[in-house]
Amino acid sequence: MEETKTLQVQKNLDQKLNLAFTLSIITIVYNLLEGVFSAWFGYADSTLALFGFGVDSFVEVMSGLGIAHMIWRMKRSQVKEADRFERQALWVTGSGFYILTAGLSIGAIYNIIENVHPTTTIAGIIISGISILTMYILYKAKLNVGHALDSDPIISDAQCTLTCFYLSLILMGSSLVYELWHVPYVDAIGSLGIAWFAWSEGREAFEKAEKRSLTCTCHD
Repeated sequence: MEETKTLQVQKNLDQKLNLAFTLSIITIVYNLLEGVFSAWFGYADSTLALFGFGVDSFVEVMSGLGIAHMIWRMKRSQVKEADRFERQALWVTGSGFYILTAGLSIGAIYNIIENVHPTTTIAGIIISGISILTMYILYKAKLNVGHALDSDPIISDAQCTLTCFYLSLILMGSSLVYELWHVPYVDAIGSLGIAWFAWSEGREAFEKAEKRSLTCTCHD
């Protein structure tokens, strides 16, 4: 009887970890697709905010690989700190976010000085709308499975997904305002908002790499 109960507990644990791993893979695939479409339309429509949003999605892919690797390890044994692959992923992620911050800041200043405006921000409205819905669903799903497993790392990953939700809101806001009222420089302001989040995420990634931490405070 006791053995049957133990096997059932282990089965439930495996199912929850499999769900957490599946959610991490969905996040990676979605960010790849989002990055491609955002960067493409951002460049074609001369909207820096959308282009930066796309590059941010590509950087998030590297972070997502580290998370997926961590959950894969959790399926085999207890995980107490980040391993070498996860730390390297954090270093690459942090560097990518810092480069993105610099690029968006310089680009925003250039666009303001040269009076560069998007031809349209309709793509930004559509992409951000899809992202807001997707990121919120992923956030709730990750949070639920994290609480079910009583896993700080998975709960932490859910909070980082919430940051992507906030980024989508910034893109939605700047894209809507420009498309409806053609407010000057709102696209540049939106890109600076994305740059601020990128800088915060980059700093967080480097701190986690140094401390070998499995938790995320990028929502603070």
